[in-house]
Amino acid sequence: MIALFTSVLAITLRAGTSLIYATVGEIYTERSGILNLGLEGVMLMGAVLSFATAYYTGSAWLGVLVALLVGALLAAIHAFLTVTMRANQVVSGLSITLFGSGLASFLGQRLGPESNGYYLVGKVGPRFTPYVVPFLSDIPVVGALFKQDILTYLLYILIPLAWFYLYKTRNGLNLRAVGENPQTADAMGIDVIRVRYLYTILGGMLVSLGGAHLSLAYTPGWSENITGGRGWIVIALVIFAMWNPARAVLGAILFGGINAVQFRLQAAGTNIPSAFLNMLPYLATIGILIVMTWWETLSKRIGAPAALGTAYMREEK
Repeated sequence: MIALFTSVLAITLRAGTSLIYATVGEIYTERSGILNLGLEGVMLMGAVLSFATAYYTGSAWLGVLVALLVGALLAAIHAFLTVTMRANQVVSGLSITLFGSGLASFLGQRLGPESNGYYLVGKVGPRFTPYVVPFLSDIPVVGALFKQDILTYLLYILIPLAWFYLYKTRNGLNLRAVGENPQTADAMGIDVIRVRYLYTILGGMLVSLGGAHLSLAYTPGWSENITGGRGWIVIALVIFAMWNPARAVLGAILFGGINAVQFRLQAAGTNIPSAFLNMLPYLATIGILIVMTWWETLSKRIGAPAALGTAYMREEK
């Protein structure tokens, strides 16, 4: 029984890794007051280009680098439209999703050697395999934490650093100030435009890295719609986490856990329709999001940045 629980926990962590990267990235973006609904497109672009790069170069780390660059580029486009041009943030984000999803599908069918009309589908390239840490991996249950790939191990450092930076540093205070009241932050000498650009781009890089984890570690390879709607789930997880990087882990583990359980149920040959099992992670996320939003609204602690989604125009002095 303990071995089964440990196995499910290990799968849960792997399934949740991409979500944690993307959720932390979106938290930082939204903390600056910028709403980015282009996560699905960014994750798909990160997934396809990171795998294609790794496939051609033989280096998974180069794939990660390309994912970071493409995430930065797409996020910079969103920042330019919403910060400089003051375009509607919802429209800009949805445009990024449509553009990224379509381009990722196109590239997946054009990059790499042709095979049955689908160039990258079914190809095997470099990947990040789980590394078992001696001794620590033998600890019951907890040992699941030490049977992961390198990108998951990096989260053990990223999460506390993201929380500490946001709540315990001056730069984190400036970020939160911009997201709450950009006019007051500007009056205090904070460069609102620079802050919004910086954290929108940083967020895009982390979101794209989440997509790269899918194609380089979790389900190595490329397939159409490899993200399976995770970009939209991340939007819900940001609210569930109350814009707190530490709480993002709980939401991602919840999604990953349900995902792991439904795979186990399918493997066990249950009579439950597979389509219903595939819906479980999304239904659970939506249900918990509704409960959390209802509860936090009653307690008036929803925690959303006050200026989220609002364009800022500096007044002439």
